[in-house]
Amino acid sequence: MSAKTSSESFVKTISVAVVLCLVCSVIVSSAAVLLKDKQLANASLDKKKNILVVANLLKQDTDIEEAFANIEQRFVDLKTGHFVSVESPDSFNQRKLAKEESSSIAIEKDLARIGRRSKIASVYLVKDNNQIQTIILPIHGKGLFSTLYGFIALKADKQSIVGLKFYEQGETPGLGGEVENLRWLALWRDKKLLDDNGKPALKLVKSIPKNEFEVDALSGATMTTRGLQNMLDYWLSEDGFGPFLAQLNVKGGA
Repeated sequence: MSAKTSSESFVKTISVAVVLCLVCSVIVSSAAVLLKDKQLANASLDKKKNILVVANLLKQDTDIEEAFANIEQRFVDLKTGHFVSVESPDSFNQRKLAKEESSSIAIEKDLARIGRRSKIASVYLVKDNNQIQTIILPIHGKGLFSTLYGFIALKADKQSIVGLKFYEQGETPGLGGEVENLRWLALWRDKKLLDDNGKPALKLVKSIPKNEFEVDALSGATMTTRGLQNMLDYWLSEDGFGPFLAQLNVKGGA
């Protein structure tokens, strides 16, 4: 084979590869654009499903959109505890805002080991005749290998737990990963999260729980359990949702 033929063959190979790369890029980009709305809709539906689960409102035949119509999303200034308005409620992204300096604060007493938190947080209220029945709060914090993201739901007394649900975590399967075990999560129902003064009081214990403020810890998952304890202590403290719960009027919802 002559040098010219070899050179032409190499050029053709490169040309074909470039064309294939361009075609694939166009296909992938087009698919991403076309599927974006569907992906956002699925993400929204999954979030609503998790909120219904933690509020104990999701049954086998429940229509998610219909059931979620009874849940009101509000936004809270964590420093003052008061409700506030946001520019784009439908696209509010608390996790993204926590990464932006202008919309977040650096945490001094960082029990949850998250570094920064958004100044504004979303909360969800289950109402009946304009009276709050359940308060749903987003929580997150470091476990052993991952940051756990979830929701905790409280009864209108602002002390008793309705449910706990984690929708994202990367802990060790069979150990820390048991934070998603339904049998373990069922142990949290009706436990007391806060004392009469609104302070975090629930404790994860390795012995048999002796009262309504204790929950059986995860067996063999000391670091994940500690992370969960610290997460709850942080988000229910004065630096988290403490001010909001203190001023929340469960009868009128303001």
